[in-house]
Amino acid sequence: MKRLEGQVALVTGATRGLGKGIAIGLGEAGAVVYITGRTLTAAAASMGSLEETAAAVNQAGGTAIAVQVDHGDDDQVEALFDRIQTEQKGQLDLLVNNAYAGVPALKAAYGKPFWQAEPADFWDACNAVGLRSHYLASVYAARLMVPRQRGLICTLSSWGGLSYIFGVPYGVGKAACDRLAADMAVELKPHGVTSLSIWPGIVGTELMTEFAAEMGLGKGQPSGAEDDSSGEHYNWETPLLTGRVIAALASDRHLLRRTGQVQIVAELAKTFGAVDVEGNRPASLRSLRFVLPYAVPGLRPYAGLVPDLELPWPFLLLGPLGSPKA
Repeated sequence: MKRLEGQVALVTGATRGLGKGIAIGLGEAGAVVYITGRTLTAAAASMGSLEETAAAVNQAGGTAIAVQVDHGDDDQVEALFDRIQTEQKGQLDLLVNNAYAGVPALKAAYGKPFWQAEPADFWDACNAVGLRSHYLASVYAARLMVPRQRGLICTLSSWGGLSYIFGVPYGVGKAACDRLAADMAVELKPHGVTSLSIWPGIVGTELMTEFAAEMGLGKGQPSGAEDDSSGEHYNWETPLLTGRVIAALASDRHLLRRTGQVQIVAELAKTFGAVDVEGNRPASLRSLRFVLPYAVPGLRPYAGLVPDLELPWPFLLLGPLGSPKA
């Protein structure tokens, strides 16, 4: 029996990228996976579709149910959960808050100070579908999970919640996602429901790979396809690794002990024995195995020889990654 057989999951924003990889990872574990997104059928102008993701989930061994949803529309989100309530008799075991609409805005504003971007457009692009929509989906998910005294809500965040990466609205939104997960955990724990913030590493999604190539950060080849000893995509992950890690989390009998915490995909992969597409396991971005070769590019072909030891959080918060504090 597969580890998530009989369980019902929802992955928002699953037409491509992390959402697609997560849905496939849950499919491998045998889950029924509801997937949402705005693009139902592939078209020349689209970079992915729900139908393509559904086919991949089914091929992996799961059962995909594609629902076209714009997570910027509250009525559509409510209708989605009403449908799950009806079709699954109130069962929802896992929500993955992944939908995000900010990448085009991040590309447009890259390299500019925040005051040179149109304030409402930049902020809303990063935090309407990506923070507000996560809260809304979590409200409806909790209404299904709490009566059953079980469930897991994973909110996708990033290292941008700790360190400046793509600009002010991005970092504020990711820090807020971390706080959202932590504060929901306080209220959900007495009801047996776990809330976590999930931090992938450097993920070679379609949009981020394109972004990196345009900004001179790489040549456009996603990780996982080959060993990248040249360093163009040093220590990149594929979206599937996050999916496999969340599947392992969802089947952990002691899951509630983790509630409210930030969980780093690479570190969980090591804990659960999960591997990426090519059988590799990228290092955590706070591991010496990543930090030293990143600082000294000549060491990258020998990164496997560097101890895989995570730097403690206080060191990161007091060091260059920490946000400025008075």
